[in-house]
Amino acid sequence: MLGKLTWAAIPFDQPIALVTGVVVVLVVLGILAVVTIKGWWPYLWREWITSVDHKRIGVMYVALGLVMMLRGFADAIMMRTQQAIAIGDAQGYLPPDHYDQIFTAHGVIMIFFVAMPLVIGLMNIVVPLQLGVRDVAFPVLNSVSFWLTASGMLLVNLSLIVGNFARTSWWNYPPLSELAFSPDVGVDYYLWSLQISGIGTLLTGVNFVTTILKLRAPGMTYFRMPVFCWTALAVNMMIVAVFPILTATFVMQLLDRYLGMHFFTNEAGGNPMMYVNLFWAWGHPEVYILILPAFGIFSEVIATFSGKGLFSYRSMVLATLGICVLSLMVWLHHFFTMGAGANVNAAFGIMSSMPPVDFVLHNSAFLVAHFHNVIIGGVVFGAFAGYNYWFPKVFGFTLDERLGKASFWCWLVGFYLAFTPLYVLGLKGMTRRLQHIADPGWQPLLLVAELGAVVIFCGILCQIAQLYVSIRTRAHRLDLTGDPWNGRTLEWATSSPPPAYNFATLPRVQSIDAFWDMKRRGVNSIDTPYESIEMPRNSPVGFITAFFSVVTGFAFIWHIWWMAILGLLAAAVTMLVSGWSDEREHEIPAAEIASSEQARSSKRQPA
Repeated sequence: MLGKLTWAAIPFDQPIALVTGVVVVLVVLGILAVVTIKGWWPYLWREWITSVDHKRIGVMYVALGLVMMLRGFADAIMMRTQQAIAIGDAQGYLPPDHYDQIFTAHGVIMIFFVAMPLVIGLMNIVVPLQLGVRDVAFPVLNSVSFWLTASGMLLVNLSLIVGNFARTSWWNYPPLSELAFSPDVGVDYYLWSLQISGIGTLLTGVNFVTTILKLRAPGMTYFRMPVFCWTALAVNMMIVAVFPILTATFVMQLLDRYLGMHFFTNEAGGNPMMYVNLFWAWGHPEVYILILPAFGIFSEVIATFSGKGLFSYRSMVLATLGICVLSLMVWLHHFFTMGAGANVNAAFGIMSSMPPVDFVLHNSAFLVAHFHNVIIGGVVFGAFAGYNYWFPKVFGFTLDERLGKASFWCWLVGFYLAFTPLYVLGLKGMTRRLQHIADPGWQPLLLVAELGAVVIFCGILCQIAQLYVSIRTRAHRLDLTGDPWNGRTLEWATSSPPPAYNFATLPRVQSIDAFWDMKRRGVNSIDTPYESIEMPRNSPVGFITAFFSVVTGFAFIWHIWWMAILGLLAAAVTMLVSGWSDEREHEIPAAEIASSEQARSSKRQPA
């Protein structure tokens, strides 16, 4: 009745995993108990769980990303510690099987459940405000997208307590990931969690492409959009183009594992290298899906604090779109050693296409440092910049600057301490994913890398303290202007935090940096009289669909077929009932809007 699920799935023989799982369960139960005792469930259900407001959904994305960053960083510091002490005759504290699960989970979590939620969360919060509109094109679909991402996250974390996770790295290459070499449920957890969350991401791409192309404020032509909106458009077009590749690839691998097919097996006409091609046809654009929004954030922050418009705006827009196209054409440089030949390799890259260089760098710690240099130095730092920059817009008060600076310096110093040694070690011949280090001469640099991880941890602690102190002292740091940084774009034209409808009347745009232009001309961004506004109703469909997605994914992982069928049917019925409902919007009367705006205006102070 329960398929492959037995008591043996609980890691009683692995004290680290067992204790960690018990602690996580106790923390979750404690949080649920506090929420219940305080009577917060009605508020959470009404204002957050069922909300379709793009700002609240964006906040939940960012919160999910920050929480999962703690899990991913815990995996990282465990790996750094293992490598720093497992030298020569010493074996360290992590057995090989557990270590392999940790490095796989670390990559999956940091890419899919930290970087992606942070980027998508900031796009959710900011893009509709910068476009001067009231919400995204499909608000309910936006909620579904978030909760599907949360479903995938939950399945990944369930593997910590029930069963195990993949031991195949975050790429999940065959033949190692095929049934013959990975017969347990680890790879199934990987496939189903990313399949479910990937569908959510694809729906997000459709939503934002439609929003940016079809829902802009009056007068906002394409070349009057902020650069962040352009980068959002580029990455969401890439999401729509390449995430179906990942979905189809995982479907084929699921068919290999569940129905005995041979898409990527070693025998019966299967081709493992086809998986590698398909994965990186998605994977290389994914790097730019993450980094381009960070470029947009840096552009917005620098333009605002320099007090100057972005230099060569059109060139940057065209470069962004050029990157969008070129990123789809260079995936082969991730696996030049497959033997495609020098001519093919040369068409897909420069540095790694040179045999002497590729021979040294392939599969080495150098590439670990290189990849983290892009993801942390570009994506994570960009997301943190956006988090600090737009925090007062979302919550109505600024973050503590002193602790913010402390966090910045810890992250910056720790980042270079942690990864610069890996460049050197890679050139010395150290391969990645080593559970044990044979050469004692590498230990000093590994200890420096471990020190870097500790300094980064101090940066994370400073961020947690920053948020706590800022909330406790929020009365002294309120943003009563709606424009604390003397901003240039339309998100600063409304109050902090914005009302559910964002703008009482839609702003009229006449130039790039629309709000800066309005301030220069002395134009009020809000025109009266007010008119009634139709806004989408809250909807539980995202949460309910996600619940049944978790049930279905868990059932498929453990071969509980009756549960899988019921989960699929329940999710389908939920979507059908939602689709047939004609009560999707509610009207906010003009008098209520006028009263709300009057109250907000009485609290606002000139910037």
